[in-house]
Amino acid sequence: MSLEDLHLNLRNLSSDDYGQLKTLMDAVYHDIGGAWPKRTIDKLIQEFPDGQIAIEDDGRLVGVALTAQVDYDDFSNPHKYDDLIGHREIILNDADGDAMYGLDVLIHPDYRGYRLGRRLYEARKELCRSLNLRAILAGGRIPSYHQYPDLSPAEYIERVARKEIHDPILSFQLANDFQVKRLLRKYLPEDEKSQGFATLLEWNNILFEPAERVLENRPTQVRIGAVQWQMRECASMEAVLQQVEYFVDALSSYQSDFAVFPELFNAPLMGLQDRATQQDQIAAIRFLAGFTEQFKTELSRMAVSYNINIVAGSMIEVGEEDRLYNVSYLCHRDGQVEKQSKLHITPQERREWVIEGGDELQVFDTDAGRVGILICYDVEFPELARLLADQDMDILFVPFWTDTKNGYLRVRHCAQARAIENECYVVLCGSVGNVPSIRNLDIQYAQSAVFSPSDFPFPHDAVLAETTPNTEMVIFSDLDLTRLTVVRAEGSVTNLKDRRKDLFDLRWRDWSWKSGANLNE
Repeated sequence: MSLEDLHLNLRNLSSDDYGQLKTLMDAVYHDIGGAWPKRTIDKLIQEFPDGQIAIEDDGRLVGVALTAQVDYDDFSNPHKYDDLIGHREIILNDADGDAMYGLDVLIHPDYRGYRLGRRLYEARKELCRSLNLRAILAGGRIPSYHQYPDLSPAEYIERVARKEIHDPILSFQLANDFQVKRLLRKYLPEDEKSQGFATLLEWNNILFEPAERVLENRPTQVRIGAVQWQMRECASMEAVLQQVEYFVDALSSYQSDFAVFPELFNAPLMGLQDRATQQDQIAAIRFLAGFTEQFKTELSRMAVSYNINIVAGSMIEVGEEDRLYNVSYLCHRDGQVEKQSKLHITPQERREWVIEGGDELQVFDTDAGRVGILICYDVEFPELARLLADQDMDILFVPFWTDTKNGYLRVRHCAQARAIENECYVVLCGSVGNVPSIRNLDIQYAQSAVFSPSDFPFPHDAVLAETTPNTEMVIFSDLDLTRLTVVRAEGSVTNLKDRRKDLFDLRWRDWSWKSGANLNE
């Protein structure tokens, strides 16, 4: 399966999916009876449509989570699987229940390794929060238990919890913040691998408000994780990608919606050539461009596998007519990849590497807000961020690379100005370290940061988070997008709303003629 062809979509299951669902369930549950009858699935979809969640790839069903609504008091106590099943294998969904019950999670064998099960679990949790339900309960099989006849069920569960034993179901549940509430006996007698035992698992909704149901939408929260990346000598492309994946894994573990890397973070790969060869800087930068396609593919894989959107700093791309561009890739966690070229090229980039500026600017729609990307020098041109703000941008990402503190301060002060004048969040992410053996990579200076508008809902200095200067580390920041809506409409000042459009305006020129389009048509 090619990552270029992968396009994942999270949606609710429909009755029309039954043919594919049956095939999937028969393959996964061949040892305990296979698929539910169609009438069972149709009834469940009819009674609790939001709880039946599917992941498709271009129409192909690749992941499913089936869920019922139940009474917490009934199912948080000892019970059997049959307590969920009524006449003619109809699942007993309780529309007035105050908890969800996880019935099944299935992933197509071809799509394992992309952490789609985790994605389905996160969707269940979000549904539980949005419906203001008390918890998610599940009876979890322990299919590896038959391999340990000398252990009692309690001892087996304890050893799985200590990661001394891997159980394909219990280990996964524990990794997704479920807690073992009790041992269930004779839960599913036909389950020979679990010998009839199961664990009663529970995930508590800490936002549950029992006094009343919350009808209004909760504030939209977006978590940003930025990597202040250390430039260092490397032995191979694989070593750099291993370091990238280490950080992506770490940021994903903290449930970040975005992982952000700096401008030209893979530049140390030029050091795979000797110092003498590097003297031809045009050849060196083209050598670096040779790694871009594989980096893009691997970063897209990581975005899908770790369920996190990746702002891939920037890399050198060979474009039309063999010209070089400095390009940032936005790798969505659904498999889509978009890009933003650097528009303003620094004198050093033009002189040493003959890099050219792009001619397109856009806001990207993501599952965590509308975002823009301006690479380093671009943020020093206020028109660009204002054009993005006119397209309702929420977050502006600024991957940068500066060698001296005064260069860094130019970028920082301009980035903070963009946050204030456009009433948006700005994420500044740069690189640190000294690599004397690589020409033009000798020194770096950075203090990455997250800026907000300057008003009462935000920190007094409009800095949400910042790193220690010149130290490799990550920063996290939780961004509340609803605060932007409030400050834009009711802030102490309203920069966007108060512009004197009767006196001045800003527009993006039509460059379609460059591709041969006829503007008169």
